[in-house]
Amino acid sequence: MSALFNFHSFLTVVLLVICTCTFLKMQFPTILEQKTGFRGFFWKAARIGERLSPWVAAGCFTMGVSIIFF
Repeated sequence: MSALFNFHSFLTVVLLVICTCTFLKMQFPTILEQKTGFRGFFWKAARIGERLSPWVAAGCFTMGVSIIFF
């Protein structure tokens, strides 16, 4: 089933995008400089990962546990 129609898979994809964008912004800051357009979406995801990192980490941990056990 597509990740768009399964809520659990959709949350997994969103968390992976946030974590990946945050990592890329920390390693290569010039990639996500543009705040508008297509790359602006990834800049916003990286900003969410930077500012809400304890919540994103808790979400990733919870999602990992739910994938392993359920």
